[in-house]
Amino acid sequence: MTAACFLTIHMTNNWYHKTTIYQIYPRSFHDSNEDGIGDLKGILQKLDYLQELGFETLWISPFFSSPQIDLGYDISNYTEIAPEYGTMDDSLQLIDEVHRRGMKIVLDMVMNHTSAEHPWFIESRSSRNNSKADWYLWRDKPNNWKSMTGGSGWHYAKERDQYYWSSFLPFQPDLNYRNPDVKKSMLDIVRFWLGKGVDGFRLDIFNVIYKDAGFRNNPFSPKLIPSEEDPSGFFQEAKYTMNQPESFSFAKELKSVCNEFGEKILLGEIQGNTELIKNYMTQNGDGLGLVFNFEMLNFIFTARYFSDLIKKIERDFPDPLMPVYVFSNHDRRRSIHRIGEDLQKAKLLHTLQLTVRGVPCMYYGEEIGMTDSKFPFGSAFDPIPHKFKYIPRFFFDLIGLTINRDEVRTPMQWDTSQNAGFSSAEQAWLPVHNNFKTINVEKEHQETRSLLNTIRALLKIRKEEIILQEGSLECIEGLPIGVLGYSRTFGKMKLLILLNFDKQSKEFPLDVSECIFKLNAEDEIKNKAIRLNGFGAIIARITSD
Repeated sequence: MTAACFLTIHMTNNWYHKTTIYQIYPRSFHDSNEDGIGDLKGILQKLDYLQELGFETLWISPFFSSPQIDLGYDISNYTEIAPEYGTMDDSLQLIDEVHRRGMKIVLDMVMNHTSAEHPWFIESRSSRNNSKADWYLWRDKPNNWKSMTGGSGWHYAKERDQYYWSSFLPFQPDLNYRNPDVKKSMLDIVRFWLGKGVDGFRLDIFNVIYKDAGFRNNPFSPKLIPSEEDPSGFFQEAKYTMNQPESFSFAKELKSVCNEFGEKILLGEIQGNTELIKNYMTQNGDGLGLVFNFEMLNFIFTARYFSDLIKKIERDFPDPLMPVYVFSNHDRRRSIHRIGEDLQKAKLLHTLQLTVRGVPCMYYGEEIGMTDSKFPFGSAFDPIPHKFKYIPRFFFDLIGLTINRDEVRTPMQWDTSQNAGFSSAEQAWLPVHNNFKTINVEKEHQETRSLLNTIRALLKIRKEEIILQEGSLECIEGLPIGVLGYSRTFGKMKLLILLNFDKQSKEFPLDVSECIFKLNAEDEIKNKAIRLNGFGAIIARITSD
C-alpha cells in the first residue's frame, strides 16, 4: 500500500474549524402557532432533536423583518424580527437555549443589499439631496452591468430620475459601501447581534459587496450560464461587479469587528475560483474563517471524482485554512437528487462528508433523505422562476439549474401525521412532499440502519475522535477501482476510512487494528483483509509503529 501524502504541520484549533453545521430554513422547519409557516418557537421545540442528532452549530436563514418577496433575503429591518417568525424575545430565547445545550448559533447576514422597502432606500430614492442620497448606487445612465440572475441590474426610479443598481433582483438594491456611514451602520448591526450572543454569521453573496468605483463596463464573455467557479455569464465577464480588492479588505475589517466579541465564525458565500476565494481568507486568521466550496454541489458519485476533489482541496486549502464540505442548500437541488434518490448511496456520501478534513455543512432534511418537489413556475413564491416563465422548464432541467427554489424548501418531514408533523394548520405554506409517509424522522429513528441513524452514529464518532476534527489527511493509492481511501492522523493516532463507490463488493488485503464503524453489516475486516459490500464503508483504527 502506498500513500500520496498531504500532511499538515500545524493543527487548526479554532472551534469553527472543528464544528459540524446544520442549516435551518426557518419557514420550513417547524410551525409552533398553526399558521402554516415555520417559526423561531418551532426551532426551539426541535432543539433536543438537533442536540441528540449531534450537530454542534446551527446556521439559520434570515428571520429579520422583510416583505418576504425573496423570502427573507430582502431585509427591511436588521434588528427586528419578522412577525411570522416570532419576536425579539423568541430570538433571544433561541440563542440562550442553543447555548444551554452546548451548541452554537450562526445567523444569515445579508450585507450586500436591503429590501427596497427598507427606510434607508425609501429615503434614498425620494430625492437626490436627502441624508441617504448616496447610501445606494445611483447613476444617470446605466452601464452594461448585468445582474446575477440575468438582464440589466439597473432599475429606474422616477423620484430621482436615476437608476439604482441591484446585483440580484430589482427589489434588492445594493448598498454603497464606499460611503463610510453605510459601512458603519452595517457593522453596528453586526455588533448588535454579536452583543445578543450569536456565534457568528453566514455571509450572503459576500463577494459582490463592492463594485468598481469608476463603473467601468464589464468585458464580453462567451459564457451563457454562470458557474460556481466562474460567476461570469449571460455573455459578460463579471470583472467590475464581483470580487473587487476592497471586498478582500472588508473581510478583514469585518473579522476585526467580530474579534471585539471573542472567537466568532464568518462563513462566506463566494463565487469564484480557488485563488479568488482564498483572497477572503488569510493564513493568520484575520479574514473569513470559512468559505463554502460550492464546486462539490455538482458532485459526480464516483471514487475518482472524490479522490480528485479531496486532493485538490488539500492542495488549495492547507492548514491553517479549512475547507467546507457541502452538498445541498436552500438554493440548489438536494444532494440525494444527484444519486437517484438512493439512500444507500446517501449514507456513503455523508460518511465521506463527516470524515474528510473539513467542516461538514448539512441542509435540513438531508439527514433523512428528503427529496425535491416539482412545482409550476407560475405559482411559485420564489421570484426567480417568474423571471424565466417563458423558457421551457426542460431547458433548466437539462443543464441542472434550480430555478424554482420552492422545490428544495418544502416543509421538514417529521412524522406521518398531517403536513408530516410540520404544522397542524389546514395547509402549510408549501405542500409537503407526497413521500412523507416513508421519508420522515419518526420512521427513520426506529430503523437501526436508516440514513438518520447512520448520520447520528457518524456525528458521535466525529465528536469523540479528535483525529476527525483536527487531523491531517493522506489519500491512499493502490486500492481497487471504485474504492476511495484516506487516513486521518493526529499525533500518534490514525484512522483509516475506506469507501466503496461501486455497487459490486470489493475484497483486498490491508492490515488494520480495529474497526470502529461499518456502513453495512456485511462490511468487515478479517484475516488482514477488507471486505466492502456494494456502497459500503469502514472506519478503522491503525496502531502506530
